[in-house]
Amino acid sequence: MPTERLSMRRIRDLLRLKYAQGLSSRAIASSLSISKGGVGAYLSRVRAAGLSWPLPPDLDDDDALELLLFPGQVGSRVPERPVPDWGAVDRELRRKGVTRALLWEEYRAAYPEGYGYAWFCEHYEAWKGRVRPTMRQTHLGGDKVFIDFSGDGIEIVDPLTGEVSEARLFVAAMGASSYTYAEARPAETLEDWIGAQVNLFAFLGGVPRMVVPDNPRAVIVAPDRHEPGLNRTMAAMAEHYDVAVLPARPRKLRDKAKVEAAVLVAQRWIIARLRNRRFFSIAQVNAAIRPLLDEINTRIMRGYGASRADLFATLDRPALSRLPEVPYVFARWSRPRVAPDYHVEIEGFFYSVPFGLIRETVEARATERTVEIFHRGRRIASHARGVGRRGGHVTDPAHMPRAHRLFAIRRSTWNQVPVDLAMARSPKWPASTLPADPAGRHRVPRQDAFHGQTGFHGHQAQTLRLGNIRSETGSAHRLGQSHRTDARRHRRHPARTGRQDQDQRDRAQSPWHRGPMAGSHSGA
Repeated sequence: MPTERLSMRRIRDLLRLKYAQGLSSRAIASSLSISKGGVGAYLSRVRAAGLSWPLPPDLDDDDALELLLFPGQVGSRVPERPVPDWGAVDRELRRKGVTRALLWEEYRAAYPEGYGYAWFCEHYEAWKGRVRPTMRQTHLGGDKVFIDFSGDGIEIVDPLTGEVSEARLFVAAMGASSYTYAEARPAETLEDWIGAQVNLFAFLGGVPRMVVPDNPRAVIVAPDRHEPGLNRTMAAMAEHYDVAVLPARPRKLRDKAKVEAAVLVAQRWIIARLRNRRFFSIAQVNAAIRPLLDEINTRIMRGYGASRADLFATLDRPALSRLPEVPYVFARWSRPRVAPDYHVEIEGFFYSVPFGLIRETVEARATERTVEIFHRGRRIASHARGVGRRGGHVTDPAHMPRAHRLFAIRRSTWNQVPVDLAMARSPKWPASTLPADPAGRHRVPRQDAFHGQTGFHGHQAQTLRLGNIRSETGSAHRLGQSHRTDARRHRRHPARTGRQDQDQRDRAQSPWHRGPMAGSHSGA
């Protein structure tokens, strides 16, 4: 096998040792770790080229010296076999279903004397390395934290059913120190992303300037290379902590290389170590993760001579912003449209807004306990979170039109439902029109106690509008019509009408029965 030719730098060293130091060929061979015959061959080429020591200044270029010592061998010789167009190969590989083996077969079909498959792959990789250089990123202290979820999870067994589920591992890494954080989450939903970041900031004891996530659908609603659209909840969390969210570019893993390396470390030093343990809850998993995480951060890193924790304390911690006094409370944002009944649907429940916003689009913020509704940045309604079966209504009387509010109070009085005292005492609703029970709440008889008593219905409406005195005449007139109607019904259904009459007599003696009604009934 022929000996590899010396580089031009080592040939210069050979000439310096020979002509400047005056060493023998044997001593030069020993110094440069080459044979004595090799030293003589290089000296012969120098004499044949007519060179002397020191070399002329115009021979500082390696190519110029090589041209004189090795004429006809400078640079790459024109290949005897054709070289593929690597740019065309790279473009073809981006197409679906195209492989290197297929392109090599097409290359050999066009050039039967072409290179083999191993040479094809090796030179293609070398070409990619030249045309796609990697830029080294410089991370400032406290500037960025990179976050992502690991592709591998940790199994959790349900203690009641024995069903096995997989918890997802959230991983974060600081840019300057590679300080790592990890915790198990039930899934990769929006709530898990937000909750994990809230715990991350508490773990760091401060807030960095920027958070760099991937492009998950739960967080990024409009992936874009230049202006990605954040989920409303994610944006609210960023505003609460005064942090910027800068998602990595789609399919650009180098934008978040820090957390990719941290995920690999977490898979090897956390998930792999816990693979033979059985867990029954997320809390148990996180309790087992914490000591392993501390071990990762306190281990001395090769090449740095310091641990992640030491670098974090020196570089990142002093540059972090202060945590807010209250941690962020998870809330879901939505953009419902106000229905004709001036309610909006939020997670299966209906909440009222001012009726003047019918058909308008509003923003709703729903937490675990409250629901807030905004219109053009101004809060217009706030309700306690609905409980019970889905489909329930939560209505604020102040949001109702006047006619609906009057009807609601009237309906509540007919059904012996307690009426809000503030509403009953409003200028339009004198409290004297409603009887009070010993507890101070206003009640009146149920409407359904008087089947077919249209006179009672009209009496109540007129009493609420005009007062007791002005409605006496109208009440008697309507009650008279009502009893004539009962007489006709008695001829058709004597048994049913008899029971109704008995119910009316029993209710006439009730302490909740109003005077005008009782008098008119007894007089009849």
